[in-house]
Amino acid sequence: MNRTFAAVDLGSNSFHLLIARDTDGRLAIVDKLKERVRLAAGLDAERQLSDEACGRALECLELFGHRLVHVPPDHVRAVGTNTLRKMADPATFLAQAEAALGHRIEVISGAEEARLVYRGVAHDLADDGERRLVVDIGGGSTECIVGAGSDILRADSLYMGCVEFTNRYFDDGRLSAENFDRAVVAARLELGSVHRPFKRLGWSRALGSSGTINAVQTVLSVNGITDHCITTPGLEWLIAQMQSARKVRKLSLDGLKDERAQVFAGGVAILLALFRSLRIERMVASSAALREGVIHELVGRDAQHDVRDETVERLRDRFGADPVHAARVAELALRLFDQAAVGWQLDREEGRRLLRWAATLHEIGKAVSYAGYHRHGAYLVAHGDLPGFSRGEQAMVAALLQGQRRKLLPDRVRELAGRRTDEALRLIVLLRLATRLSRTRSPNPRPPIALSVEGPTISLTFPDGWLTERPLTLADLEMEAGRVAQAGFELRWR
Repeated sequence: MNRTFAAVDLGSNSFHLLIARDTDGRLAIVDKLKERVRLAAGLDAERQLSDEACGRALECLELFGHRLVHVPPDHVRAVGTNTLRKMADPATFLAQAEAALGHRIEVISGAEEARLVYRGVAHDLADDGERRLVVDIGGGSTECIVGAGSDILRADSLYMGCVEFTNRYFDDGRLSAENFDRAVVAARLELGSVHRPFKRLGWSRALGSSGTINAVQTVLSVNGITDHCITTPGLEWLIAQMQSARKVRKLSLDGLKDERAQVFAGGVAILLALFRSLRIERMVASSAALREGVIHELVGRDAQHDVRDETVERLRDRFGADPVHAARVAELALRLFDQAAVGWQLDREEGRRLLRWAATLHEIGKAVSYAGYHRHGAYLVAHGDLPGFSRGEQAMVAALLQGQRRKLLPDRVRELAGRRTDEALRLIVLLRLATRLSRTRSPNPRPPIALSVEGPTISLTFPDGWLTERPLTLADLEMEAGRVAQAGFELRWR
């Protein structure tokens, strides 16, 4: 069995590829690639990506794609972060990017990015319950997490990054005291809503990941200012050295790479603000980051330990949905899916996952109100922090919940599912049938139901006399036939 896994991190400043091999629970790095794409720098005021930045990104992803040829497709996960979250029209870019890479790209939320960063950093540490602060300063966002061992106690993603802050507060290219003061004050304002909760939690160790923090520690160590760590006096010395250079283009420090120098000022200002607001005394840089977290998550999924399943179960229980009935609906929905998958060309693994999650959560909206519970459930899923889920996965599950009852309107589904609307509609029809056929909530198993599909036509075959004995189920099917017809489907039965 091929136990090779790969993570692709589409960061705001650089794209990373990490390939690792799992041997009896131990990961060995096989290859690493990094390309400075400067994606965030390619966004204009309307959040449109420039042709130059798009070209750099696609060229890099094509290179990564060649390196991934021998990695099993289900062992590859590509994630996009802050710049893709901010992009006005990510769908157009993602279609090109996925074609270049040869794999689907998931845009993840800030909360999910923070969780994966913590998982990557914490995995290399002893799981002794020690409370830790982990900070990651990326190109477009900064993640702050407090955890104990492998458990996250609080995680926040803040809208400040080294590229964005350098462009905003050092746009004139001057490394002046005034520019640094403006950047540090802005960062501390951004930290205003989180610094008290974080300090209340407390921690015994502070760790940092990402290019900025590793670069700061390297510069301080190479120049003999600190011993492989970061301190407030060390940051103040560093800023004084940067101010003496006066201009970004003239910045030259032992241990600082030229490519990092272009976005260094914004990152250093954010780091000083973090030290001051959170009263950090000492921080040590970690070599692990988001991509290591993605790899560990992939290994867990391959071992049938998927954090997304745990998230769905917690959400179901939190909103008081009946787990027995949810399992009953899921079981029937998956039986119908298995019969439709080939005819409708549905991805068997992903389609089953999405349908199972949606069936498990299909009644959570009732905790808000029975009236319109499909809409309430869709809102809870679409806007909640769901550990393990990408934005696209959340949107697809929300689309299935939105379309599970009442009118089936493709435009409503399209608002959530986007370019995957056709796939979502087919899964919705299967979920609708499973919920309608389980409406009595009877503990008795459903009879063998044969389903076949040919284009938009769905044919159901029931045991002789079964429907005749159940006039309410027959009435439900007649009503469903009219509703799915609104989305272009024809439902038949006998």
